[in-house]
Amino acid sequence: MSATKPTRQELRKQLVRLRMEMHRHELRHETHQLLQPLRQMRGSAKTWQGTLSSVHAPAWGMAAVTALGFFGAKTKKLSRWLKIGLSLYPVISVALKSRPPR
Repeated sequence: MSATKPTRQELRKQLVRLRMEMHRHELRHETHQLLQPLRQMRGSAKTWQGTLSSVHAPAWGMAAVTALGFFGAKTKKLSRWLKIGLSLYPVISVALKSRPPR
């Protein structure tokens, strides 16, 4: 650029560039605000996965067995499978705990 004043055309170009940059910043900011709930849900999903990990698996398994027993006690097939599952649960849990981590 020369030492003289910028021309009107150069000033307009600079103004358009500044407006475009402001528009980009506004879009980034609005996108960040719109995606914030999604990021929070992803974070809470990861914490739920950690909460429901293998440490709490026996409690969740017992809760599922209890619910099945409560709702399906009248049918003989379900109660038979429930008895088999309850008897095999300790064996399966020991086998899963002794398995080497991947």
